[in-house]
Amino acid sequence: MKTVIVIALMLVLVALAGAGLFMLRKDGSKATRDSRMARALALRVGLSIALFLFVLFSWFMGWIHPTGLPTGN
Repeated sequence: MKTVIVIALMLVLVALAGAGLFMLRKDGSKATRDSRMARALALRVGLSIALFLFVLFSWFMGWIHPTGLPTGN
């Protein structure tokens, strides 16, 4: 389960890096760069929402359990 979550987080970072590269590139028209950047950012948001829902579903199904934080008793 941890592997799936780590892979999803890496995909989110790749989409964010792709949007940054599209923003910084000088080739092509401005409209093309903007549309590619917007698509990459929309993909990042979609992946983030899907990951959040997957974690909630996994918790509901009992596949993962919260460990909590030590309170220092």
